[in-house]
Amino acid sequence: MSPNMSLIKNPMPSQDPSVRIHNFDEVALGYTEQMAVSEAMRCLDCKTMPCAQGCPVKIHIPEFIRKIKECDFEAAYQVIARSSSLPAVCGRVCPQETQCEAKCVRGIKGESVGIGRLERFVADWHNDHCNTPPVRPTPNGHKVAVIGSGPASLTCAGDLAKKGYAVTIFEALHLSGGVLVYGIPEFRLPKKIVQKEIESLQALGVDIQTNVVIGKTLTIDELFENGYEAAFIGSGAGLPRFMGIPGESLKGVYSANEFLTRNNLMKAYKDHSSTPIMHAKKVAVIGGGNVAMDAARTALRLGAKEVSIVYRRTLEEIPARKEEVEHAKEEGIIFRLLHNPVEILGYNNPEDKRDPMNGFVTGIKCIKCQLGEPDERGRRKPVDIPDSEFVIDADCVIIAIGTTSNPLIKSSTDGLDVNRQGGIIIEEETGRTTKEGVYAGGDAVTGAATIILAMGAGKTAAKAIDEQLLN
Repeated sequence: MSPNMSLIKNPMPSQDPSVRIHNFDEVALGYTEQMAVSEAMRCLDCKTMPCAQGCPVKIHIPEFIRKIKECDFEAAYQVIARSSSLPAVCGRVCPQETQCEAKCVRGIKGESVGIGRLERFVADWHNDHCNTPPVRPTPNGHKVAVIGSGPASLTCAGDLAKKGYAVTIFEALHLSGGVLVYGIPEFRLPKKIVQKEIESLQALGVDIQTNVVIGKTLTIDELFENGYEAAFIGSGAGLPRFMGIPGESLKGVYSANEFLTRNNLMKAYKDHSSTPIMHAKKVAVIGGGNVAMDAARTALRLGAKEVSIVYRRTLEEIPARKEEVEHAKEEGIIFRLLHNPVEILGYNNPEDKRDPMNGFVTGIKCIKCQLGEPDERGRRKPVDIPDSEFVIDADCVIIAIGTTSNPLIKSSTDGLDVNRQGGIIIEEETGRTTKEGVYAGGDAVTGAATIILAMGAGKTAAKAIDEQLLN
């Protein structure tokens, strides 16, 4: 076949916005075989492989794309699987545009190759056509405990299991998958996809124990007493941040963590749910990251008539993925930019005199901003404009301004040092913590970040654990 020199990617088929806002089905529908081969033909197969240099888990990207060109889709999957334990997940939610695709030569004079879309296609093709379980490696006699079951933990567990380690994952919730299950909506990442990836790890011999809260049910020291020779902490960053403004205790105010967990994990969007969540008419989401987009788009699907993103900067500075912003706009989400919330407004329920804080949200008081000088991270800092306060009507407010690590593991583990933000301190090259035999990675170290960076941290720690136990 001739090279495809089109300057733009093959468009991703997706549900019509007017239809998808009424369901929780996946928005992006995926490439057909013909689309995938056409997109693969846009790859120039660069010898220097700049795309692979931008991949935190070091997938050999030109090689798997080459296999797609040859229509050998299973071989393409096997190339990806050498480096990634979660290809179907990464193909959907990894920010390729700032990593592998950002390095693509085709992006110099047009759009980069759709690497993420091709990864998703290959993983889905494999899941649809191949039922042969992976071959379990010969046990090497060593036991490793993995705390949490999010992307960092699943990657670490998978890499170690492939080397013959007896790996046990300890998950605090009743379902495994971590943020992949409780944090990302069904319309972006179907849970059957996550479950399929987890089943592949279990087929390798990984044992998963749910409803085990490390730091409460068991301590890390007790894990070592029970025969584990090393432990990896990948417990994520599940503790929500709040703004510290008046009105955050009003009814109708949620952290994005609670709002999304109750919908994604506990299915609050279903009729007769045992954990219902209020169906608001006007929803305001404070924040501009992927979590804010997820919360806003979820609120819309729950029946809200108006949903706004309230963000202190402009679209140029918004941290959410471009695709997520575009999807939100298509669905009718309102972007209220250069707005800084200063108070959540409400009124008391006159029928309940017992609790003076028993109020309900009526709106958000904001002040307009303009961008000033760059802050310490190089981002232009929002500066309030005097005498520019105004009110946005809302009966529900969702705060999505970030998360930190839960302090439970640190408070129950002697010798495990954390930084001022609560992140576990590690040696970057190995993931080794200040406690002997304990490693960490992902959001538990960095605070809320991307799934692919967490996976990269899991791979780093797995390599270091293997070197520690076998050398």
